[in-house]
Amino acid sequence: MRSAIVLVSLFVLTVAQELAEPCDEEACKLPDCRCSSTSIPGGLAARDTPQFVLLTFDDAVNIINIETYRDVIYNRRNSNSCPAGVTFYVNHEYTDYQLVNELYNHGFEIALHSVSHMTNQTYWQEASYDDMVQELGEQVVQMSHFANIPTDSIKGVRLPFLQMTGNASFQVMADYNLEYDCSWPTVSQINPGLWPYTLDYASTQDCIIPPCPTASVPGVWVLPMVTWRDLNNNPCSMVDSCLAVPSTEEEWFQLILSNFERHYFGNRAPFGFYIHEWYIRENVNPHVGRALKRFLDLINNLYDVFMVNSQEVIDWVKNPVPVNEYAQQPCRTYVPTMCAPATCPVAAEHNLNVYWMSICNVCPRVYPWLGNPLGQ
Repeated sequence: MRSAIVLVSLFVLTVAQELAEPCDEEACKLPDCRCSSTSIPGGLAARDTPQFVLLTFDDAVNIINIETYRDVIYNRRNSNSCPAGVTFYVNHEYTDYQLVNELYNHGFEIALHSVSHMTNQTYWQEASYDDMVQELGEQVVQMSHFANIPTDSIKGVRLPFLQMTGNASFQVMADYNLEYDCSWPTVSQINPGLWPYTLDYASTQDCIIPPCPTASVPGVWVLPMVTWRDLNNNPCSMVDSCLAVPSTEEEWFQLILSNFERHYFGNRAPFGFYIHEWYIRENVNPHVGRALKRFLDLINNLYDVFMVNSQEVIDWVKNPVPVNEYAQQPCRTYVPTMCAPATCPVAAEHNLNVYWMSICNVCPRVYPWLGNPLGQ
């Protein structure tokens, strides 16, 4: 009985320590803290607010999907002549790191999508802090090493299947200098849309795929995935998860436009086109890919709309400026990196498979995996 009482007491204490307090707007101030809210950062009017468009791709980068990326997004510029931004949430298995280096050198953001991308969703739902260290904390080192990109350029996270891990992933982000998460959909706060916020205080965001974070994790940002509405007005977090969809290019263009306009004519919360590449591939859904290109052509010519990467949105929210001032700011810069290519047949200890790795470094001893991110 005594043991049971002690365990219950420890549980209550732990919960009490974890629960974040309701947000104090007087104490929570930009650039370091923001309450979860649909209000426009900086108190700007909607007409003075840049409309950010986020095109993101999930999963491994390989010789098949790179062709779509080269066709759809390379060499795009916004109306202010700055390069258009895209974020890639990349998982390790089957990724061609030479192509990751190519994407980085074209100015695109490389972010994390886990080492293993385990298909068992329960694995993510029940993941511990130590699990997330291996999946995310160690993936920073892995991505930087094999793609030869700067460690400090890797700032973002998207969890597989958008399956939240409670506090675990956010605590790892704080400890490994990762700045934002873009895994958390909102269904209830889409019109007006939910703007990015920090986890210093309790979130007001609806929890669609629990467990969602309850702890105070100062300085870690949430970039909410403001859901779309499909043709039947049902919510969808990723474009390829929409169920009621059109069958022609023109109808797809109109569906994209209608979801975009809810943001553009509303509070201008960032508009996300979150997708897996296969869904827009020319030999799979050519009408979707062509509609996307039409949409990007349109927004790239609008004076108050900017196709940016996820980190750029967080940077603007920290220091919000009106659209006319934003358009005059210098374009983002980065230092290109070299890739000393190597192709390696490497045996995996966790499943006994042999993987062919394309990397920008020396070949590892074994296939890199959880607990051994460099394959040493």
